[in-house]
Amino acid sequence: MGKAMTKSQIADHLAGKAGVTKKTATEIIDTLASLAYKEAKNTFTLPGLGKLVLSHRKARMGRNPQTGEPIKIPAKKVVKFRVAKAAKDAILGKR
Repeated sequence: MGKAMTKSQIADHLAGKAGVTKKTATEIIDTLASLAYKEAKNTFTLPGLGKLVLSHRKARMGRNPQTGEPIKIPAKKVVKFRVAKAAKDAILGKR
């Protein structure tokens, strides 16, 4: 399995494709990320890639793996990423 691309490598690739400077590409990535953080509570969609969704997880009973003692896990909000069908098909291939 290959290594994941770094932010610098992504910015360099985008700069080459879009014909802008690497600094501008980095600013676009940063702006997109901050917009996603701000809008995630309303569902943030990146067309063709997926969407960030804020979800509420109910309280539940769990178990301490060391002692086996039951413990109460409180309710909390979690962020989920739902991959778009187009991205799944492009990565995995059509079935």
